[in-house]
Amino acid sequence: MDLTDARWRTATRSSSSNNGGDCAEVADNLPGRVLVPDSKDRAGGTLSFTPAAWRAFLVTAKGH
Repeated sequence: MDLTDARWRTATRSSSSNNGGDCAEVADNLPGRVLVPDSKDRAGGTLSFTPAAWRAFLVTAKGH
């Protein structure tokens, strides 16, 4: 997976690195996929979702 064009952004509700490092990052600028890395283990890989699956996840997550 080529990540060179991915524009990473941090979720607005993530705590800063000064508060324990709980951070959620996402790259949603690539056609047909949304990428989510393990920000605590950069070598551990990156999850890839379809935009529809990502939207469904967000709807569910916001409901809780």
